[in-house]
Amino acid sequence: MRPSRRAPDELRAVSLERGVVKYAEGSCLVKFGDTHVLVTATLEDRLPPWLKGQGRGWITAEYGMLPRATLERTRREASAGKQSGRTVEIQRLIGRSLRAIINLEALGERQITVDCDVLQADGGTRTASITGAWVALADCIGWMKARNMVKAEVLRSNVAAISCGIYNGTPVLDLDYAEDSEAETDANFVMTGDGRIVEVQGTAEKTPFTEAEFLALMALARKGVARLVDLQKMAVA
Repeated sequence: MRPSRRAPDELRAVSLERGVVKYAEGSCLVKFGDTHVLVTATLEDRLPPWLKGQGRGWITAEYGMLPRATLERTRREASAGKQSGRTVEIQRLIGRSLRAIINLEALGERQITVDCDVLQADGGTRTASITGAWVALADCIGWMKARNMVKAEVLRSNVAAISCGIYNGTPVLDLDYAEDSEAETDANFVMTGDGRIVEVQGTAEKTPFTEAEFLALMALARKGVARLVDLQKMAVA
């Protein structure tokens, strides 16, 4: 039995609320159960120096956790003077995931910066961030279309992410913190709307896993991502 009493293939309650920030071109408050992330998308008429003059744009991401997103207060990274390796890794993952489904040439020589701020953490902050980031990005691109700033299709597909793991010997979907902290195997899957894989991160925390167990996790992830993509489409409809 899972601590949450969910079925092995059951997501937490997921919500995607658009337009929650007045000034951002796109925004989304995403909730995966008790994990809550505020995502904003900001359009900027600037590019990294190495991209200038190439006729294409860029998508980048920043990620952070508020001090009381966790059970005990976490020191702000700004006060420490540097970002942790975990933070850098997650924001790079978010950026890669979004760029995988964007037509950068159609975007033009502009940059969209996606900020993911964790308000409350209960496992799966990176997967929630990616899933909510797509909604914020879609709204930002819609904002540009309404002003005739882009002509061709910029978004090629949806992208969403979900965690899976082996908990008490059973493959399960969408781990919360109670499961994540005790799982034998922990994995994150990022997939497009048509089921193609963008990235897989999998680690044996206690016991090495078999190919059959990996395929079971993959099957769970496909089911979970398909549901998340449906929710994304409903959110932006």
